[in-house]
Amino acid sequence: MDAYPEKLSSSIDRLREISNWVSSVHDLDQLLELIIETATRMMDAKASSLLLLDPKTRKLYFKVATGEKKIDVKQFQINIGQGIAGYVAKNGEPLLIPDVSKEPRWYKEISESIGFETKSIACVPMKVNGDTIGVFEIIDKANGSSIRKEDLSLLTVFADLAALAIGNARKIEHDRREIRDLKEELESRFEIIGESQAIRKVVSDAIKVANSKTSTLILGESGTGKELLARLIHRAGARKDEPMIVLNCAALPETLLEDELFGHEKGAYTGATSRKIGKFELADKGTIFLDEIGEMSPVMQSKLLRILQEGLFYRVGGNDSIPVDVRVISATNRDIEKEVSEGRFREDLYYRLNVVQIRMPSLRERKEDIRLLAEHFLKIFARERGVRDFTISEKAMQRMCEYDWPGNVREMKNAIERAVVMGNGRKIIPEDLPTFSNTCEYQGMQLGLTMKQAIDVFKKDYIAMNLQHTNGNRSLAAKNMQIQRTYLSRLISRYGLRDI
Repeated sequence: MDAYPEKLSSSIDRLREISNWVSSVHDLDQLLELIIETATRMMDAKASSLLLLDPKTRKLYFKVATGEKKIDVKQFQINIGQGIAGYVAKNGEPLLIPDVSKEPRWYKEISESIGFETKSIACVPMKVNGDTIGVFEIIDKANGSSIRKEDLSLLTVFADLAALAIGNARKIEHDRREIRDLKEELESRFEIIGESQAIRKVVSDAIKVANSKTSTLILGESGTGKELLARLIHRAGARKDEPMIVLNCAALPETLLEDELFGHEKGAYTGATSRKIGKFELADKGTIFLDEIGEMSPVMQSKLLRILQEGLFYRVGGNDSIPVDVRVISATNRDIEKEVSEGRFREDLYYRLNVVQIRMPSLRERKEDIRLLAEHFLKIFARERGVRDFTISEKAMQRMCEYDWPGNVREMKNAIERAVVMGNGRKIIPEDLPTFSNTCEYQGMQLGLTMKQAIDVFKKDYIAMNLQHTNGNRSLAAKNMQIQRTYLSRLISRYGLRDI
């Protein structure tokens, strides 16, 4: 008895080692075997078992076992409340049985079936967040002596370690499953859909440039999917495990855009109460996608050129240069060469961004992809609503195939979403779709109006026409009219067009 405290003390280092295993080993089976084998050796047990509770069947099954019958014992299961293990699992309290022959709760059928003589047993529960998930038991001492209370205390330590390992493994698996499901959902949303020759060439070009750091400029009309292409380039390249940061340059005024791109130091300006990390710094080792690059002011163009040339920048209000390794992908729906020739976009910055140029085709240039896209969006929105077997009638599909889609894929996505929400929940029919027309005719002007009145009438009709065409999508309507969304909102209020 006097030697036991020394043995227990000498085992502390082994317990610490096992604690490290719990946080570093991700193979649960391997980890549980390490724990149970160490426990068996340290307590000089003849055999040991770790049983887990199946939450569906409410039975205990042998997850890991040691001893000469460790394989045979795995064929058995124990009901909650049955035998020593079942009693401990049901009540959540440890048990020490020095002589099983005198214990009425002893379930001898397993030992007798496999020919394993048992004299004494210690069994403790394993708990995660207060719930019993299984039990840990040892049987007899290898030297023939009885199991003691000190063994029960040490066994409890190992049971807690095993429970911690199982809890961590389950949490990791739960997180992995969530991440996997989220990635699959995001990839489906950011997938480039199409089999046309035009889209095949775009994807082929994107794959070619993906594994380089080459700056890429993506051209194309609004709604063609330029950001999707940028995400494909990022995912297909060596930087896929690093961040991809997206910023719309048209959405922010110059001062805010600089702050978003480069961040600021504490006290850089009124309201800067702490340091802010900018988009370039967040994208270090990864990719930054600058959408609507043609909207950038000359001052910001100059600052962007500097970071592309030197690979470093300064936070607003900062004096220390910050080096970054960032791949830049940019996009614009403008005629960027015309912008350069007319002096609105820096020529040197254009050449820096335009090392590789890829043009996203409009939807009217790849009409053979309309069916695939329609089915893709239908699947997404039907799943969101929890509706199965949602289809598109042939007449509705024919109508979409005949339309030119000036708003491109974005307009089509909005149309499908509206049809799913407003339709009958089973099939999209032509009546569920917006009123498509490839030519919008102006109805004319009446005499007797002042110039100002005539202009107001034209503006009101023109804005109403565009809002109807985009199903009330103000952002898309503003882009189609090539005006700012904020200006469009003011005009909508002025002309009483809020209900469109």
